[in-house]
Amino acid sequence: MARLTWARSRLCLSVLLVFICWAPDVNLVAGETINYNLVHSWADRLGLELFSLGDFITRRKELLENFKQEGAKVVPRQGGAIVESMAKEVEMMMDLKVSAVRRIMDTAENTALSHQNDLADKMFSYYNAKEMAEPGEPTPPPPTTPPDMDDQIGEPLIYVPPKVLVLEPRPEFHNTSVNFSVSSVHVPVNVFDRASDVIKAIQWSENLDQIFRDNYKNDPSLSWQFFGSSTGFMRQFPASKWKKDVPVDLYDCRFRSWYMEAATSPKDIIILLDKSGSMLGQRLDIAKHVVNTILDTLGTNDFVNILTFDNKVTPLVHCFEDQLIQANLGNIRELKEKIETIKPQSIANYTAALTYAFEIFETARLNSRGALCNQAIMIVGDGAPETNEEVFRFYNWRDPLYRPVRVFTYLIGKEVANWDDIRWMACENQGYYVHLSDTAEVREMVLNYIPVMARPLVLGRHDHPVIWTQVYADLEDTKLSDHLWELKQCEEQKEDVLEYRRVQDAMLEPSQMRQRAYQRTKETWDQPVDSDVYQFMTTVSMPIYDRRENANITEEVLINEALWELQTRETRIANILGVAGTDVPITEIKKLLSPYMLGVNGYAFIVTNNGYVLFHPDFRPIFQGYILKPAYNSVDMIEVELLDDDRIARDFNPVLMTIRDSIINQSTGSKWMLVKNHFDEMKRVIRVKRQYYWTAIKNTPFTLVITYPEKYGVNRVEPPIEQDIHRTHISGGKTIRSFFDGKRWKIHPDWLYCKQTNKTFRTPETELLYFVDRMSEPGWHWPSSRSAMPPEHAAAIYSNNSSTGRYSSINEKERYYCDRQLMQSLVFDARVTKGFFDKSNYDEKSVSASSPIAVLMGLLPRHEFKQRFGINVVFLATQSGLTRWHEIHTNAAEQPGAGESFSQQHKRAIDEIWYKRAVDQYFVHQESFVYSVPFDAAESGSEIIVTASNAIFYNESSKSAPVAVVGFQFQYSAFYKLFHNITGNACSIDDKDCYILDNNGFIVMSTQKHETGRFFGEINGAIMKRLVEEKVYKRVIVYDYQAVCFELPKPNDNNASNMVLSPLFNLLRMSKWLLHSALWYIVQLLQLAPGVIANFDNSFLNLSLPETKQDPAEENINSKNGWLKYLTLHRTRLKACDMQRNLYTLYNEKDNVVYNMTAHACERPFVVLPIPNSNLVLLVIDQLCPRDVSLVLTVNPQTMNYPYETNESSCYKNVHEFHRVRPASCINRHINESSIKLCGKGSRIYLNLILLLIGLILNRLFNVGCIFNINN
Repeated sequence: MARLTWARSRLCLSVLLVFICWAPDVNLVAGETINYNLVHSWADRLGLELFSLGDFITRRKELLENFKQEGAKVVPRQGGAIVESMAKEVEMMMDLKVSAVRRIMDTAENTALSHQNDLADKMFSYYNAKEMAEPGEPTPPPPTTPPDMDDQIGEPLIYVPPKVLVLEPRPEFHNTSVNFSVSSVHVPVNVFDRASDVIKAIQWSENLDQIFRDNYKNDPSLSWQFFGSSTGFMRQFPASKWKKDVPVDLYDCRFRSWYMEAATSPKDIIILLDKSGSMLGQRLDIAKHVVNTILDTLGTNDFVNILTFDNKVTPLVHCFEDQLIQANLGNIRELKEKIETIKPQSIANYTAALTYAFEIFETARLNSRGALCNQAIMIVGDGAPETNEEVFRFYNWRDPLYRPVRVFTYLIGKEVANWDDIRWMACENQGYYVHLSDTAEVREMVLNYIPVMARPLVLGRHDHPVIWTQVYADLEDTKLSDHLWELKQCEEQKEDVLEYRRVQDAMLEPSQMRQRAYQRTKETWDQPVDSDVYQFMTTVSMPIYDRRENANITEEVLINEALWELQTRETRIANILGVAGTDVPITEIKKLLSPYMLGVNGYAFIVTNNGYVLFHPDFRPIFQGYILKPAYNSVDMIEVELLDDDRIARDFNPVLMTIRDSIINQSTGSKWMLVKNHFDEMKRVIRVKRQYYWTAIKNTPFTLVITYPEKYGVNRVEPPIEQDIHRTHISGGKTIRSFFDGKRWKIHPDWLYCKQTNKTFRTPETELLYFVDRMSEPGWHWPSSRSAMPPEHAAAIYSNNSSTGRYSSINEKERYYCDRQLMQSLVFDARVTKGFFDKSNYDEKSVSASSPIAVLMGLLPRHEFKQRFGINVVFLATQSGLTRWHEIHTNAAEQPGAGESFSQQHKRAIDEIWYKRAVDQYFVHQESFVYSVPFDAAESGSEIIVTASNAIFYNESSKSAPVAVVGFQFQYSAFYKLFHNITGNACSIDDKDCYILDNNGFIVMSTQKHETGRFFGEINGAIMKRLVEEKVYKRVIVYDYQAVCFELPKPNDNNASNMVLSPLFNLLRMSKWLLHSALWYIVQLLQLAPGVIANFDNSFLNLSLPETKQDPAEENINSKNGWLKYLTLHRTRLKACDMQRNLYTLYNEKDNVVYNMTAHACERPFVVLPIPNSNLVLLVIDQLCPRDVSLVLTVNPQTMNYPYETNESSCYKNVHEFHRVRPASCINRHINESSIKLCGKGSRIYLNLILLLIGLILNRLFNVGCIFNINN
């Protein structure tokens, strides 16, 4: 009987092999017209073979049957209830953070008040974040010689040995080395830490360590806690060492959004920049620095504009005329770039400038534009000729006790005499006056306006506004993006020169130059959504007030306009001590949003009061893989939710605008919309109808939005009640742990299944198994919520319910939390799929399959099966985030490590692209697989892997929902061999080209392997255009409103002037240059500035080229430097802009007539047919017909052009400004503020005797010269 069975098997196998190899007998002859019927048979056979292979190897029907047998239920997805539940979870978590910050604030105010009479100890030792030692680092030795004397100040130099602290890396702080016993202090480079006010604040703030520790004890999920002092330092807990991987430490907490927005209520600021002829040289440099620093202090809730004035007033940016613009990163960058183009000329008309500014404020109030809270005019100039009292009296003094617009004045220049008028403007308008004579003092002096604007807050005492910031990259400065881009360009320039020295003129071939340019442009399109380069977060903060009402101050007072005298007096004060805050990482918020509840292609995002997204699946803040975009955190929700309405760029649909208004107004609602969702590096697109639900996160400026596709998102699958973890009856003495045997499984690494707050685990799978074991133990209970209740809230509740008033804190409970619904679903999926890929199952061959290819598979030995079909791995993923896989080996022996590449790259289950595409394909053809190859398949140089996936939908009572996706990966060479067996040599001859394209127009298989993975329009644009015209493919335009462009900098002639300089002035300039040069050489000779040259970084100027000897002819060629014009990169700067992509998708009509059309000579030199049971089409082209090779269609981005002279997207955005909601808190006035008389110190003019004599001599010489000329 066995022999008979074996004989039948061999006969069946022989027949099948002959059947498969039959195709070569029907080869086409060169030059023959494309045979439609033959191509149709190819497509049908290829579809059948591929589907049969996938159906057999994935056992998808058996998996679906398993879910039915286990009693899975299809239930409706209640979007309104889901969004309310998620918002409540986030609200509780955020309340915890606010609670911690409030305790820091209260402790700081009390501590500062109790230590107000302490003396500053300049030898006080503290944990300096820049000097602490990490584990393994040597301790710096103590000084061996006594400190020298500082000749300039006449006092001993202060040296305090750095304190040593043991630091240990902690995963909850992104593996940063920390110490939980103390806090560390960061001091900016522009702040002297031994100054009396600074060191005194460092002293008393050390007492905050206890409250930091208590907060962390109450809430172990807390991230960094900190106190930012108004003196400049920042105390941070837990203690950590400041990173030194940046060239310059630019960090100053007072310029961070969490500090600025908490220290003052929202601001409308107009900067008046004097550009008269006297603003030349250093004065102009200082003025620019002042303006840039003011701009750095503004946030997204502030509004600003810059007016330049000489004899007339001009807006710095033309399209910002007569209005206030939001101070987001894009607008601030635009203003900063325009500052560099200023050219001083003429004389200054302060009256016209002030009038213009006040009228803008008046218009803003009437039109309800801007922040409508604090308003201020910042005057930057070298002196005003008069007080302009009439202007102020008309616009600003209508209320005797209140000045609606503050005036801050910045007097520029060393030798200034008319300082009193410009100081009067500030003092009489509740502002502050500053005199600046050097760029080094600009940052500190500019910040003087913050305490003045904070006075109404401080005088109110009890009102501490809670501030939530826009998303930002922790510790990073946007200036670093420009620096990194410059470094990138320098590296590319260096690479080009070195490569030229190696290959010489071969590098200058046009094809090589085009390829090099394309590769570098392609790198700029790298915009990862998830990246570990930066830690994105929001911060909650609140101001800390000095509770003193009066204080003694010492200042210089001008006596009789002749003598300066130091005087000490008691005066009324309202000082801000600083800001307390804590970070909330975006990743922690995402974990609370239960993404599994939204299903595949569902997602949640949060919108701020300004309409900007806090996070979103299409939020792409990085380009080039590691550089922050210029305007990365001002992405509006309507710029990422793209309606499918075929409107032009930035012509947003009124329906979408209405939804946006409802969201930022923190209403609760729902709506469905047709949208375009791009994915897979923005090269694919789907058009889908989505349902949206939104509701407010209470006590925050945020609104939570969830959305899911209407086709398959309205239902979900859940386990039956009897499959509850505690009710599950496991026969044979097995436990839940047995469902997770082996190592071939992963869970979604970003989802929150269970979390042990006081315990860390090596992998998510290890943590899961820990909890699976605990669930099997007696006494297990599910936590009621993921987030603990704020201690003060819990105290109030428990004090009402307990006679003792004692309440249980998070520290007294088990420090864990679990998502019960997700865990139930995961255990159910693990039970259903357990043993699904056991090796024994694949050894049991069956010849009862429904297709010839399946019969063949059942008969083939394992090694022949692997060799013939090239299958590497079979996998499945479920809605609960579980992924399982099985490797197909050439022998029965286990191969350690096989399949690890798949598990590392594809462990995110429903978030994987093959999962999403399979679910979408289900509604095109239920019995079909989605096939794909990498876009860079032809460039990788390694074996190309084809991925195939199929969605499994579970149906119950006319309701269906996706429950899992199965798939497999196989070698491209086996795919090509199968195709060749079917088509024979017909696609190998010169006059025929055969392509297999996917549903987005990308080449999955071609007779030319180097074309695999590329977009077909780049290979044959003429045929792709015909396919679009004949409605095989549809072009879908997608706008990228987060793009980055690169523009050449304009010539910098900002120090030029149209003034005619006298010969004497030129002589003085030359003398000054000679004097500076002489002093510099003297300093070098005397070695008074050691290390200046040594520290000059010219690593990018010195290319370290190898020395090579060249023959005379070669030297002659190189002497002309002809190659430089081809290899020299043109330096560019980053620019936020909009781009357009033309993407393509197949028409999904079942009876598309185009598939019945035959080839007709060169009028239609191709046949295109769908490949059944797949997302593919087969395209056969007659190559003998001429075509337009210059026509290229691409999916690469193209820059948008807007109707403005400068073509600035910021101008276009400003014209189409969107509605926003102002912050709830606005404290901009207090009745007692008029009693505070501190408004800045007067200027002193120091006369140098030598300079005075030189001036007199030059004046006498000038007069003699004039008399001589007159006499002649």
